[in-house]
Amino acid sequence: MIIEGKTFGYKNKIKRLFEVAGRVLGEDFSCVNVSVNFVSEAEIQSLNKKFRDVDRVTDVLSFPNLEKKCDQRLANFEQEKLDGVLFLGDIVICKKKAKMQAKEFGHSQKREICFLALHGLLHLLGFDHIEKDDEKLMQDTAEKILSQFGVGR
Repeated sequence: MIIEGKTFGYKNKIKRLFEVAGRVLGEDFSCVNVSVNFVSEAEIQSLNKKFRDVDRVTDVLSFPNLEKKCDQRLANFEQEKLDGVLFLGDIVICKKKAKMQAKEFGHSQKREICFLALHGLLHLLGFDHIEKDDEKLMQDTAEKILSQFGVGR
């Protein structure tokens, strides 16, 4: 797994988390690239407005590079690789919002950052939470991964 972007000390933790996610999901992330960036409240609000037409601060945004459904395997996207690497997309996290939510939910900032990064990754992999069943699948998958990573609830 290749992690690029402004991760401010969280790069190795996110990389290890994503490796656990790959094992849990049965996916090979060895030739996968993801961009993860921590941004200010103003930056994430601007992105949220521009790409979702929602003019407010949010905690995490995902910008998938593939039109992938959660039940599709990454192996189906071999033709999308560039120089042997599959770019999944971008994840943008508002660190200040994550810090506030960690306090609000009564857990560590580490757990909240991991949750948000993983939430973003799951969106890049085709998971969503629009329908109740899809939301449950995404939440259950996230909790299983976070628990195996050692930052469960």
